[in-house]
Amino acid sequence: MLLEKRNAIVYGAGPIGRAVALGFAREGATVHLASRTAERMDAIAEAIRSIGGAVDTATVDALDEAAVTEHAESVATNSGSVDVSINLISVGDVQGTPLARMSLDDFERPIHTAVRTTFLTSKAAARHMIRQRSGVILTFGGVGDPLRDYFIGGFQVAFGACDTLRRQLAAELGPYGVRVVGLKTGGVAETIPESFEGREALVKSLVEPTMLGRTATFEDVGNAAAFAASDRAASITGAELNITCGAIVD
Repeated sequence: MLLEKRNAIVYGAGPIGRAVALGFAREGATVHLASRTAERMDAIAEAIRSIGGAVDTATVDALDEAAVTEHAESVATNSGSVDVSINLISVGDVQGTPLARMSLDDFERPIHTAVRTTFLTSKAAARHMIRQRSGVILTFGGVGDPLRDYFIGGFQVAFGACDTLRRQLAAELGPYGVRVVGLKTGGVAETIPESFEGREALVKSLVEPTMLGRTATFEDVGNAAAFAASDRAASITGAELNITCGAIVD
């Protein structure tokens, strides 16, 4: 298994968090789930246990520096290491409203939230990874051309800011053997609820630019995350894994 004897912290209990946590567990990692939403977190933990995986849970606000630091310290002390960290919390983005009509609060919320939480969780993990002289910090999202027929507010701007942060972290942590890798999806159709008004059109807009005629699936995301976190990807840092099914060509 790719991640046997590794400790992976996953912040966030949404659909992508679930996919990545299951991907890590399938490859043998002990998954340390951290979320403010206990009910969803417990459901993911149960899914991991059902496939024979190892998991711990903790209620953590990933925007609270003290809480994030304390949790990472607990993982390192009780489990022996912090080997992987990925932040997948929701960032409070508002979509569907043109920028010209959007309030400043709605625009800047996802940017402030994404940059703050990515910085805090990366910093907390990096302290232990530097000491270990090993570890992988993963980010999720990536940058690309804006959608022409859908309004995503400050969401893409947030991704762009975190992408710059990812590169800077990679440069600073590389000398300690710590890798920082992004996962770029171009949108995951499965994340759009069936009840969402305009779902068909939105899914179509995500699928049309792809070369494979589909977007990445939850399983694709989990598998890519596990690979990126493993020694099979030991030479990859400061870069993004393009899992957009050809929607974005680097």
